Amino acid sequence: MSKERISWENEYPDELEREGRMRPTLARAVRDHEAAGNAADETVAEAVWADGGGEAAALDAVDDGGRAKSSRPRETQQQKLARIKRELEAVPTEPGVYLWKDAGGEVIYVGKAKQLRARMRQYVNFQDDRAKIPLLVEAIDSFDYLVVDNEHEALVLERNLIAQYHPYFNVDFKDDKSYPYIAVTESDVFPAIKYTRERHRKGTRYFGPYTDAKAARETIDTLRKVVPICSATCAEWKRARRILEREPDQAAVANIVLAGKCRPCFDYHVGRGPGACCGAIDTVEYARHVRQVEDFLQGKRSTIVDELTDQMREAAAGLDFERAGRLKARLQGLSALDVKQQVMFSADIDLDLIGFYREETISCACVFVVREGRTVRSVEFILDKGADVGEDELQGGFVKRYYDETADIPAEVCLSVDLPDADVIAGWLGEKRCRAVRLHRPQRGEKRRLLEMAESNARHALMRYMVRTGYADDRTNKALLQLESALALDAPPMRIECFDISTLHGHFTVASMVVFTNGRPDKSQYRRFKIQTPLTEANDFVSMSEVLGRRYSPERMADGRFGSRPDLLVVDGGKPQLTAAMEQLAQLGLDIPACGPDGSGGITVTGRISDFEQSIDRRGNLYIPINVMDTDISVQEQISLPRGSSSASVDILPNFNSNRHSLSGVLLPLCKAHLFQGRSF
Repeated sequence: MSKERISWENEYPDELEREGRMRPTLARAVRDHEAAGNAADETVAEAVWADGGGEAAALDAVDDGGRAKSSRPRETQQQKLARIKRELEAVPTEPGVYLWKDAGGEVIYVGKAKQLRARMRQYVNFQDDRAKIPLLVEAIDSFDYLVVDNEHEALVLERNLIAQYHPYFNVDFKDDKSYPYIAVTESDVFPAIKYTRERHRKGTRYFGPYTDAKAARETIDTLRKVVPICSATCAEWKRARRILEREPDQAAVANIVLAGKCRPCFDYHVGRGPGACCGAIDTVEYARHVRQVEDFLQGKRSTIVDELTDQMREAAAGLDFERAGRLKARLQGLSALDVKQQVMFSADIDLDLIGFYREETISCACVFVVREGRTVRSVEFILDKGADVGEDELQGGFVKRYYDETADIPAEVCLSVDLPDADVIAGWLGEKRCRAVRLHRPQRGEKRRLLEMAESNARHALMRYMVRTGYADDRTNKALLQLESALALDAPPMRIECFDISTLHGHFTVASMVVFTNGRPDKSQYRRFKIQTPLTEANDFVSMSEVLGRRYSPERMADGRFGSRPDLLVVDGGKPQLTAAMEQLAQLGLDIPACGPDGSGGITVTGRISDFEQSIDRRGNLYIPINVMDTDISVQEQISLPRGSSSASVDILPNFNSNRHSLSGVLLPLCKAHLFQGRSF
């Protein structure tokens, strides 16, 4: 009944089993899991039908994906977590892959684990310190899991499930488009090269991905000048392939079969095609060309140079000067290409250096591909996660996605962090490469310098993307809407004025005013005030009162050089500075919303605050997780604010026991929150 499930069942297990990437036990686990889910869904629909509900009722019993609709009553967050914890008791302690799902049954996160039950408990017990975990736990409603034999199989299955479901909380490419690849159709008698954006097919080897389509096409053009190979776009090659598919038993003598049935193509006449379409080359010689092409795409230029040099000498010794001349021209083409490459290392070395640059909710990865000591190419990818996930999760997720879709795997991958599952990923890459692969974090030397260059290129690429797409404007608008919702303002704060006091032991006291207009710094409106009140010691209360009295005096408010009336006043400091600001505004008869860095909602927390990072889900709901630690307190707090509402809830989980407390109320600007003024929590 579920097209989604059936497509997964049909697409992955058999394919992976044929490719040898998944053992039969793993494939059976996937089939059994899907079969059980489909059977349960069909049973629900059949029961409704048999009960006299008819076709309409039966269809209403399942959702659009063919899954049974939940009949559970609406739960609170605490009830939901308690239920999930009970259900986790039945999860095995074996390696596997887990799938967190939301209330609609949509997969929102896929992860792997060496021990399923322990790993999944970390989420609901808030033992995972990643910033996104509170938001994820808020969204989950159910889960599923698949048991495998080892962590390596879990990694393979995790990558395939992420590729299928594209979960919201997993790291993925920002635009999720199909990137260009250079592919070789190895399953054909005469394999051809092509530029493609297609999904990966069995029997075709893919090199890339490339982010520059022009660069990929130029690479193919250069390659065919060096090593003659058929193009998949050639009409004569396609005709020859159809003939050989009708006569598969004639593959060994394919050149003889085609000699009398096909005609030479244009590329053969100009020296860019080997003439497979007209029988001018046999399968053995053509296979040598294909191997040279794949070596070229993997950056192994020296192998091609040695082979072409030997062939040229043999042709010259045999007095076949015409063929020797063609081979010499190919060698010259390779030499010209090498001149364009920047030599980075004195010794031959194959490695990829991956640099990252992050913004709040977006990031960029830049891959420097170094083969035989030369930088072959660099490619950039925009990712849909940024500072909202950990550095190791961001880089680990990209590494899995990138190398899952390419056959060009180096001996070494350099990253700026040590991945927690580096050994598992290295084993997986080594299996794909058929040789050992090392994940390395360079600390100094040439590799470290080149990695920093990759990070710099990632930063520039991200800036170009943000300018080109207007992403910065969208982010700014969302931030203003978040402020409006979090502070219960009547409208987005289009003009924000921020004040801070600086002093040197009570002398040379100055105040600074920073202005944001339409969410962006407005440096033309920045002002500095020299405090005129005589002070014998630092007194931020008096200084803040003076600077606000001068800034918001009738004369200054009428002065166009100081801009218009602000929509929001932000005071850097604690309760004394904020109290002084509110009292001064009251004396001037101004009703300007004011807040401080720790005064959201009028609640001031004493103690060391960490992990304070707000996030918004796809529906616009606001979540603020914070950790509070001091001598007398140690708790984890989760503030939840629905979109368009000031009614919020706070879940408080003490770190010393399993007790949980919940608060609910209305978030107000500090100036209006009389209930909490002067209190600490």
